[in-house]
Amino acid sequence: MSNNNAKLTRRDFTKLSATALASIPFLSFQNPFLSTLNDSSNELSVHLFSKHLQFLNYNDMAEAAANIGFNGLDLTVRRKGHVLPNNVEEDLPKAVAAMNNFGLPPVMMSTNVWDANKNVNDTVLKTASQLGFTHYRTDWLKYAEDKTIVEAQKEFAQQAVALERLNKKYGLIGGYQNHAGKHVGAPVWDLLPILTPTKGKNIGAQYDIRHAVVEGGESWELGLKRIKPYINSIVIKDFKWGKVNGKWKPVNVPLGEGMVDFKRYFTLLKKYKINVPVSLHIEHDLGGAEKGKNKITIPQKEVFTKMKNDLTFLRNAWKNVE
Repeated sequence: MSNNNAKLTRRDFTKLSATALASIPFLSFQNPFLSTLNDSSNELSVHLFSKHLQFLNYNDMAEAAANIGFNGLDLTVRRKGHVLPNNVEEDLPKAVAAMNNFGLPPVMMSTNVWDANKNVNDTVLKTASQLGFTHYRTDWLKYAEDKTIVEAQKEFAQQAVALERLNKKYGLIGGYQNHAGKHVGAPVWDLLPILTPTKGKNIGAQYDIRHAVVEGGESWELGLKRIKPYINSIVIKDFKWGKVNGKWKPVNVPLGEGMVDFKRYFTLLKKYKINVPVSLHIEHDLGGAEKGKNKITIPQKEVFTKMKNDLTFLRNAWKNVE
C-alpha cells in the first residue's frame, strides 16, 4: 500500500477524531475513573486549570493548552468560569468540541457543585457525564458562626453522602479541595469526619499539596498518609512565605522555587500508588491570568512560556523520582 498519505499532522488527526466522536450520540460513563499517573511509562499526564486561560475563547483556549503540551484541561464550570452553570447544556458541549478538536479529552472540571438537591447542580453533572468527564472539584464549604465545628461536620457529612449518590448515578467522581485559610478542610484532618460516612468511591478529596504545606508545615506528610484513601485527584502548585504590605503571607511562585518538597511528595505518591488525575494551577504572576482575568497585562507568549516552564518542571520532577 502506498504511504503517500500515511502521515497526518496532529491537528489533522485530532480533527478526524473529533469528527468521529461528534457522530456518536452522547454516552454516559465514558472513560470511568480514568487514571493519569502511568507508572509503566513514568510519564505524567497533566491538565491545565482553565482559569488561567479565561482571556481566551473555547477554541483558542484548547489550542493554547495543546500547543504548550498539556494533555487536557481542568475546565472551569462555575460562576465566572469558562462555562456558566446556568448555560451548561448549551456551552459545555461547545467547550468540549473545541477541546476534542485539539486532542484534549474531557476528564476534569472545577465546579460550584455541593448541594445534591439543587437542579442546576444535577444539570451540570448530568451534562458533564454525557460528554465524557469523569472527575470534578466540588464547591468549598465554610463553618457557620452559630454552630460548633462538630455539628457542622455532621451536616456536611450528610450532604456528602447525598452528593455521592448523585455522582454514582452519573458515573462521576467528586473531590473536595483542601484550601488554606478558614475553609472547611484547610487542615486536612478536618475532612475525615465528612468523608468517612461515605463509601469514598464517588466522593473524596482533591489533594492540594501547596495548601497542605501552608497549613501543615512539616506535618503535611501525616495528613497525606491519613487522607490518602480518599484522594481522587491532585492539584500542583508552589509557594513561599514573604512579607506583603508588612504582613507575612504565602506568596505563589513557579514550581521548584518554593517550599513544596516535590521530590518527597512524588516519592510518597508513588509509594502509596495514588494514581489520579492531575491539575496544574499556575498562580504566580501571569499578568492577571493567574487570577482568571479576562484581560491580561503581559503578552500571551510570555504567559504561555511561564506555563510551559512549570509543566516541564513538573514532568521532569515526576520522572526523576523512583
